[in-house]
Amino acid sequence: MAFLIRQTLIYAVPLMIVALAGVFAERSGIINLALEGIMIFGAFMGVLFVRTVQEWGWFQAAFDAKDYLSLQWFCLLAMLFASITGAIFSLLLAFAAINLKADQTIGGTALNLMAPALVLFFIRIIANQNTLNMATGDAASWFMLKKSMFGYGRRDEMGFLGSTFVDKVYIATYICILLFVLMSIILYKTRFGLRLRSCGENPQASASLGINVIKMRYAGVVISGALAGMGGFVYVLTTANCSANGDVAGFGFLALAVMIFGNWKPLNIAGAALLFGLFKCIAASYSSLDINGDGVYLLKELNINTNLYRMMPYVITLIVLAFTSKSSRAPKAEGIPYDPGKR
Repeated sequence: MAFLIRQTLIYAVPLMIVALAGVFAERSGIINLALEGIMIFGAFMGVLFVRTVQEWGWFQAAFDAKDYLSLQWFCLLAMLFASITGAIFSLLLAFAAINLKADQTIGGTALNLMAPALVLFFIRIIANQNTLNMATGDAASWFMLKKSMFGYGRRDEMGFLGSTFVDKVYIATYICILLFVLMSIILYKTRFGLRLRSCGENPQASASLGINVIKMRYAGVVISGALAGMGGFVYVLTTANCSANGDVAGFGFLALAVMIFGNWKPLNIAGAALLFGLFKCIAASYSSLDINGDGVYLLKELNINTNLYRMMPYVITLIVLAFTSKSSRAPKAEGIPYDPGKR
């Protein structure tokens, strides 16, 4: 059970933070279908940062000395770099949608098509292969928290809570949860958040009150890009051994589904992300999943085709959206270009 909860969080947390990224853009009035592309770009830039810093040898002494605290700072720097580059990449969508008043659906789709090609192009130049990996070691040895770091021996038990939330986890997961809570408070409990949401409901009324709609929409898209870029890096860090190959397994589109299912509300989004994360965990590890801890791998013994397990998260997504889409209410001005002269 500890393994199931731990792995569910690993899959759910990137979905949560990227779905919240979509909320920031769409609450400001911009449809951000480019979440998948921004995740791919942020994942690549985060891995490139880790690889480059390793080649420079900045944290090698800390790794050799098993200074795990310094290595966590290394991880945080990579997350920060991925978020900054994700924000920069999202400016393409912001400029097209706000300044050029281009169709936002087409603009987002264009970025989703461009990101994998751009990333693979740079990977071929840098590594002369289709996957960019860390320069040395792997994500677990550099960034994963283990019980030995807290003074526990190899055979010592940490208890249920320790085994679930401390052993074999990444600090990036908890940073994203903390950031999710913080950004949700900013969106719903601050003056900035109120102004941002007003621009997605009635931008003309907001402008009449002195709110700069263009700046607020830029802020929404840039924050969205920063969170999606960070989410992309956290995804490849925790599930793909910190390697980038121009793919995030459709998590950007799943995040859009989570956002719609959650009705653009953070608490609902967190619940939806945990649901989808659970099924993604089952799909990825059903053959080694011992639910009751009795040594019986029930899901494996059912002899269900592997592809059916892999389809499960996406089928669940379609089913949930089919039953909840009618009750979902998007921001009224979402996808409508802002015209200052319109009343």
